[in-house]
Amino acid sequence: MTHVKSPTLRCLFLLVLFCSTGLYAQSLQQELPLAFGIEVKNPLKQQRDNVMVFIPESEILKQNVAFNPNAFVVVDGKAEIPSQYNRRDAAHKGIVLVLDQMKAGEARKLTVQFKKDGTLARQYPKRTQAELSHKVGGTFQNRKYIGGTFQNVDSLRVPDEHTDHSNFIRYEGPGWESDKVGYRFYLDWRNGTDVFGKKTQDVVLQRVGQDGFDSYHEEADWGMDVLKVGKSLGVGTLALFHEGQANRVAETDSMISVISENGDVYSSIRTNYYGWKVAGLEMDLHSLLSIHAGSRLTHHQVQVQGASPQNLSTGLNKDAKAKRYASKGSKDQWGYLASYGEQSLNNDQLGIAVLFRPTDLIAFTEDANSHVVQLKPTGGQLEYYYLAAWELEPEGIKTEEQFMQYLEQTARELANPVLVKVSGGKTGRARAAKEL
Repeated sequence: MTHVKSPTLRCLFLLVLFCSTGLYAQSLQQELPLAFGIEVKNPLKQQRDNVMVFIPESEILKQNVAFNPNAFVVVDGKAEIPSQYNRRDAAHKGIVLVLDQMKAGEARKLTVQFKKDGTLARQYPKRTQAELSHKVGGTFQNRKYIGGTFQNVDSLRVPDEHTDHSNFIRYEGPGWESDKVGYRFYLDWRNGTDVFGKKTQDVVLQRVGQDGFDSYHEEADWGMDVLKVGKSLGVGTLALFHEGQANRVAETDSMISVISENGDVYSSIRTNYYGWKVAGLEMDLHSLLSIHAGSRLTHHQVQVQGASPQNLSTGLNKDAKAKRYASKGSKDQWGYLASYGEQSLNNDQLGIAVLFRPTDLIAFTEDANSHVVQLKPTGGQLEYYYLAAWELEPEGIKTEEQFMQYLEQTARELANPVLVKVSGGKTGRARAAKEL
C-alpha cells in the first residue's frame, strides 16, 4: 500500500486517484453503455471470504435487456470484479463472480455493464483450472500405452483398453484446482478422488506429471500428491454402500469425461458413467464436479437414472494417525464427516472432510478402508461437498483447532448461502439446476 505523509502530496495523490477512477468509470460507461443491477446479501452474522455469486442465465433473460455475454464486466462501485460467463456447465450457466469478502449481514449492490454487439477482451488472474490430458501418437499394447506425447483435450471417451497405470492419461484422470488446493480422480475402474496439496497460489496442474508418470508423489516446489487413496474413498469419492462395503463406481459399460468449464474464477468437470453395475442394480450416473476461486471446496452434483439405489455414499480414507469427527448437522448447519492429523504422504498435517445436507443423512458407518456416510438421493439426485486442507498451503491451516473452526464456519455458510437478486427479479437462495 502507498503511504503519503505530506498533506500537500496527500491531497494531490487523492486528486489523481479520484480523477483516474472517475475517468475509468466514465470510459467504462462509454464503452459498455447498457447495464442491470445485482443485489447480494450475506444472511449470516459472520464474515465470509471468497464468496461465489451466481446469476443464472434464466434470471438475466427476464430483464429483457438483450444481454451480450461476450462483452460485459461486473462493477462494485468503481472496482471491477473478476467474472466469467459459463456456457457449457448447465448447473451454473450464466455469470459467475467471486467477492473477496462480505461482512456479517452485509448487502452489496453490483452493476453488470455491457454493450449490445461485439466482444470485450478481459484478462483476470487465473485462480481456477480444470484439465484432462492424454497421450496421442502412440498405441496400446497389452493395455499399456506405448510412445506418444500428452495433449490436453476438452473431452474423452475412455478407451476400452484403458485401465489403471496404463500410462495413457496424465496423472491418471481429470484434474481441477483453485488457488488453495488441487484434486484429481482416477478415470478407470477405481474412480477414487485424490488431493494435490499446493505450496503456491498459482495454478499448477499443467506442470503435474510431465516429468515422470507419478513424479507428483515426491514433494516439489508447487506441492505434491498428499493423500493415500488405495482401496479407500480417498476424499469425497462416490460409492454405494452394500453388505458392509463401500462400492466405488468400478464396473461400467463406458465413461465419458468433459471439461465443462475452465475459467478464471470457476471450473468444472462433467463425467457420464453408463451402465454402472453394483449390488444387483444397473444405472447411468452423471457427475458434475466444480470449484471456485479462493475455496477448498469441491461441489459434487450427482444424478442417477435407470435404478433407484437405497443410498449413495461417500467418505474418507481411514488413517490411524488421524482423528475422526462427525456431525449430523442442523437447520443452521450442514452435517460433516471429517478427519485431521498427520495423515499426509508427506507425514505432516492434513485435514479432509465431506459435507452434506442433514435431511440427506441415512447413517455414518465404515468399512475396512474408509469412514463412510450414507446419503439418501431424492428423485435420483444428490449433492455434497468435500475439501482438503494441507498445512504447507500458503497461509494454510496448521492445527486441529484451526481446521475445526474452518469446518464449522463452512458448514454454516453452506446452510446459509448468499441471497442474490437481479434488478427487477425476485430474491431467492442460489439453487443448482436440476439437470446436469
